[in-house]
Amino acid sequence: MNIFKSLLGKVWQDPNAAEVVKIEMGQLYLVRPGNIRSSRECIYNEAIATIRRVPALDHNFQLVITRVYEDGDQELLEDEDETDEERVFLISEELEFRSGVTDDEPTFIWRDLDGDIDELYEFVASGTNEPTRVFFETCMYRAMYERKFKASADNTKDSDLEQFIWRPVTKARGNRKSPINQQDSGDLPSETVENSTVQPQMIPNKLTSAAARPSFASSSLPTIVSEEGLIFSWNLEVEGFVAEREEVIVAKIVERTPGSFDYWLILTDEDGDFVSHKISSDMNARWAPKTSSLTWNYANGGRYDSLALQLASTEAYYAFKTAFAQCLWEALHGVEFRKAKPEEQAYVISSTTEDVEMRDVEDEDEDEEEVETELDPDEEASEEEEEEEEEEGDAVSPMQQGERNSQLTIGYKGDRSYVVRGNNIGVFSHSNNDQVKYYATISKISTPKGKEFKPQEVMLHDQDTKMVLKNPLDPHSLFSMDIERGKVVEEWKIHEDITVDHIAPDNKFAQTTREQTLVGASHNALFRVDPRISGSKMVESQYKQYVSKNKFSGVATTASGKLAVASEKGDIRLFDTIGKNAKTALPPLGDPILGIDVTASGRWIVATTKTYLLLIDTLIGEGRYAGNLGFDRSFPANAKPMPRRLQLRSEHVAYMNHDISFSVARFNQGEGQEENAIVTSTGQYVIAWDFAKVKKGQLDKYEIKKYEDMVVQDNFKFGDDKQIIVALQNNVLAINKKNLKRPTRNSLAAPMSSLQSRSNIVHSPY
Repeated sequence: MNIFKSLLGKVWQDPNAAEVVKIEMGQLYLVRPGNIRSSRECIYNEAIATIRRVPALDHNFQLVITRVYEDGDQELLEDEDETDEERVFLISEELEFRSGVTDDEPTFIWRDLDGDIDELYEFVASGTNEPTRVFFETCMYRAMYERKFKASADNTKDSDLEQFIWRPVTKARGNRKSPINQQDSGDLPSETVENSTVQPQMIPNKLTSAAARPSFASSSLPTIVSEEGLIFSWNLEVEGFVAEREEVIVAKIVERTPGSFDYWLILTDEDGDFVSHKISSDMNARWAPKTSSLTWNYANGGRYDSLALQLASTEAYYAFKTAFAQCLWEALHGVEFRKAKPEEQAYVISSTTEDVEMRDVEDEDEDEEEVETELDPDEEASEEEEEEEEEEGDAVSPMQQGERNSQLTIGYKGDRSYVVRGNNIGVFSHSNNDQVKYYATISKISTPKGKEFKPQEVMLHDQDTKMVLKNPLDPHSLFSMDIERGKVVEEWKIHEDITVDHIAPDNKFAQTTREQTLVGASHNALFRVDPRISGSKMVESQYKQYVSKNKFSGVATTASGKLAVASEKGDIRLFDTIGKNAKTALPPLGDPILGIDVTASGRWIVATTKTYLLLIDTLIGEGRYAGNLGFDRSFPANAKPMPRRLQLRSEHVAYMNHDISFSVARFNQGEGQEENAIVTSTGQYVIAWDFAKVKKGQLDKYEIKKYEDMVVQDNFKFGDDKQIIVALQNNVLAINKKNLKRPTRNSLAAPMSSLQSRSNIVHSPY
């Protein structure tokens, strides 16, 4: 295939070339092998086949079939509401693309992913010569390679592309599905899995030889727990879980090497092990006590699938859940679970509990609102409103090549949002009809001495007249920018021996006031910064260094100035003031916390990890200090708060078809306004949880919206619980929360045609 190396160099290596290759003449058919009456339907009598790049998404390509109108046809279609001018397919292994011959004409065939499982598209490339056919086919395989490995295909060999050549699947014995085995991390990562995640592989159904079995036999390994149950897999076509095995199977957790904390979930039937998955947070494990089941996700040949294990009894369910939680904790900490304090053990186990109503929640108003929403269709945004919002709400701004949006901060005064892009900051204005408009660019951010830098973290200050910037090249200082002048005017030297890793306002709403001080944190210290004092700006009397290697990862403040501090270790500390020891220290579950937010009252904390959000109620429920918050008093040792995991349902992740990587979650906020939503994002999706329902124990009550570009960050407009400002990699827009949809196949896995290019809207960086 690489005989076309010089030609590929011309068409492939130019990132500005939207189209890679085109076949100018052909016909498009829809093939239904099982339909006798219409087994081959002509969709386009004349068409063009094109491979083109997906705007703003590196290493992604589309196969586009465009209808060619005959003379007069276009005029006849002008009065129609809808026209079927082109069909767009995201190029990936799932298409099962291959070439063939029909009536001596070369053809290209691929699956109709939105149709029945056996429906196919066929493009007959009339008059195309053999070299052109092979070149087009090669480009398809290169596109699959780039999407799977997120890397350029420029240096690939023929052998690298052979894995994408479709071959008929040999049917397994009976109706049983081919089992899935997750092998060692030496395997290449799939398209949607980071390098740190191992990839499952298909293995033969009948395990008759050592070579056909998993890479290790579980029967010879130490077994932590073993229970009987039934196994189901999520079926995208029927939109439900279907039986993977008819008979009862054995589910067990084994330690691959004694003392290594390398635990695996194994499923076994009469033929031996048929599922082998490494226990990790990337499994997105969710427990459902009502059905005594565990669901999880796994990467399978370039897509994300979901399995459900239903345990045979309530006792088996709780035994398996407890063992799983302990093994996950040990895998994350590298320490035996029994060495943790009893109260810490209880805290860890309680984090897997779901469907538990939390305290002091008024249900009536929320229930009434839910009924009204069901009965009043006007509350739901129409498709026309959504389309209008997407087209009019986008903020188009001047182009800057090479960089992408990296941070979003939303103003507290004056309806402005600020988006960091390289060493520039874009300024956007808000309108009352859910729109943002490009306003200005603050270009070439530099120190007072003229040295340019790319801000690592930004925070508005002093009633939005200033912006505090962290310079990654100078971690011992902060920089103050005058927003009206668009210029950095001061360098605040903090301390020559202490770095500023994180910053936060003095209190939740300090940015709406003239408050000059702010909070700073290094990896193991908290301190106050006051720019008004001479010399080093750190207030010596309000500085405290804690145990080394704390690895603080985020700070948030309440309306009264109390502090919640998270760490990469996963623990959370609550302080009533800077300079003292924490009033409450919540033990780590083991996953690094990426960021933290707190409600104005301090009652609720949301901490973000890669695959789940951790929600904590700081109200002390019993004991001497019942009714106080954990910021003011310590929790009794035997009455730690019960953390709640907010996760995406595994079947929804299967529709989304990529791994989860949450951006830092935020509550909506406003002075005198009660928080009622939590917003975050992952990949191309904006996600908002209904906080009122979450507090009632309904942890999966979230809504979602998909975009064509990756979401960098999102947050509510200040003082508004409906308008969400969204920063994409190459765009900024606003969305009303009512336009988020309940997670369904349609809202999560949009049809391929929705990936049509809108480059004039999406690719509009400043």
